[in-house]
Parts: sequence; C-alpha cells; structure tokens
Amino acid sequence: MRRGWKMALSWGLRCCRRVLSWVPVLVIVLVVLWSYYAYVFELCLVTVLSPAEKVIYLIFYHAIFVFFTWTYWKSIFTLPQQPNQKFHLSYSDKERYENEERPEVQKQMLIDMAKKLPVYTRTGSGAVRFCDRCHLIKPDRCHHCSVCAMCVLKMDHHCPWVNNCIGFSNYKFFLQFLAYSVLYCLYIATTVFNYFIKYWRGELPSVRSKFHVLFLLFVACMFFVSLVILFGYHCWLVSRNKTTLEAFCTPVFTSGPEKNGFNLGFIKNIQQVFGDNKKFWLIPIGSSPGDGHSFPMRSMNESQNPLLANEEPWEENEDENRERDRA
Repeated sequence: MRRGWKMALSWGLRCCRRVLSWVPVLVIVLVVLWSYYAYVFELCLVTVLSPAEKVIYLIFYHAIFVFFTWTYWKSIFTLPQQPNQKFHLSYSDKERYENEERPEVQKQMLIDMAKKLPVYTRTGSGAVRFCDRCHLIKPDRCHHCSVCAMCVLKMDHHCPWVNNCIGFSNYKFFLQFLAYSVLYCLYIATTVFNYFIKYWRGELPSVRSKFHVLFLLFVACMFFVSLVILFGYHCWLVSRNKTTLEAFCTPVFTSGPEKNGFNLGFIKNIQQVFGDNKKFWLIPIGSSPGDGHSFPMRSMNESQNPLLANEEPWEENEDENRERDRA
C-alpha cells in the first residue's frame, strides 16, 4: 500500500514538474503576443498618422517577427539528439560491468569497449566517460542532462526559456533565435523612441496607446540589454568552437587537458555550427555538418602535423631572428 502511494506521489511530482517547466515559455509567449498587439495596433494603426510610415513599419516588423517566432519554435520543438546504439552497452556487457565489484577492472572494461568507438575525450582522472544512468559510453562533447534525463550530443546547456536542452540538433536554431530576438527588440526600440518622446513632451494626446508605447520601449530596451550580452557570449563561444560546458570545464583528451582542442580557426568554427553553405546561415534549417558523435579536433591535427604542433614556438623563433637581422 505504501509503495503504491509512493509511486503515485512520484508520478504526481513528475507531472507538476513538467507543467511548471512550461511557465517560462508561457511568459515569453505572452510578452511577445502583447508586444505584437502594442506595436501593430496601438503604435502603427492608432498612433502613427502617416500611411507610408505605417506600411514601412509593418512590413519590416512582420519580416523580423516571422524569423523571430520561427527560430523560437525550432529551438523549443527540435528534440535533443541522443547517442546512437553503438555507444550503448550490450546486455551482456552491461551485466558484466554491473556484476564487477573492482573499480580498476570496470575501468579497463570501458577502455576496451571504447577502443572500437571514435572517442578521444576522458574524465579528469583519465577514465573513459561513461553514463551510469543511460548505460553508454559518452561520445566526445556529449553530456547527461539531469532535466531531460538523457545524454545529449554536443550539449551546451539546458535552457528554461525554451524548455529544451540546447545541443547539436538545435544549437544553430538557438543562436538564430538570440540574433533575431536582439534585432526584434532593437527594431521596436528605434521605431518607438520618436513617439515615446512625443508622448513624454505632451505633443500627442494622452490616450490608451500612450501607456502601451511607453511600456513597449521600456520592455524592448530591458530585453535588448540582457539578450545582447547572452548573444555576444555565445558568439564568442562559436568563434572558439566551445560549448558553455567546455568554457567552464576544460575538456580532457587522451593526451591530456586541452582548452582549444576543438578550435579549428574562426571560419571553420562558424562552419561547424552553420555549415558550409552560407545561404542557410540565416534560415532555421538544419545545416550543421557531421552526426554529432565525432568532431574534427585541433589536437589530432597538431599531432599529425609538426608545423601545427610547434606553431607558437616557431612564431617566437621567427620574431627573434627578425630582431637579430635588424640589429
């Protein structure tokens, strides 16, 4: 009887957690819907008097609004991609691993299994990265999300504002959402500012639209500041080919810790997220190269190319030789 109550309580808590997880998304949706009403109806149709100005404002606004909502939708409803079956332990391997009580033997078992997989990152202690909840050997850049209760390929972070885990499958959409959000707020703020001043000076009659316009500028500026900081941070991450998790915790390779292990250079780093075809960079269509299980690594390229391995010392020696020649 007690067990039944515990199961029912656990199920109820999980349901409540799922419902509450949509609250931040609902807040964003309500703010966006209000901003649409305030801009289109209260500003453009009521406050703005010039027909040409109304048309121009509405055309550009709806163009930005379409991409803004499209990328937000894709960020929310694009499911995180999980490792494929070859990274999961077979039934026999799982049983053998769980029955083994010696940690050193378990560690060796994982090393032997990982030899057949394209896995080059390790834990801080040098062990193979293994998820004991999903029972799989983690691919490079894969992490377990406690909120989604699964391992996510190239996991960046779990975002409550989209109620989704941001990773390989939707990181491009998330970046586009941030970019169009910044553009959306900036466009509203710049076009509303002139009428904000007119209402403030009393040049326009104090009607209901006044409060919508004043509050619209305030909300747009507030969101713009926070979004531009977040977007700038993720632009920096993309330029270094890092995830948020890798920025806080340096990945460890078989050769040791390497903070720039996936850094391929500025252009190639961007292509790792957006793809080679530039015409898809602004459109929320999946174009990221690869399958999310393995990634090109600077450390491997350096180990195969002596010039890359000795890039910094070679540059320093070259500078020293130039100084000697000048002397």
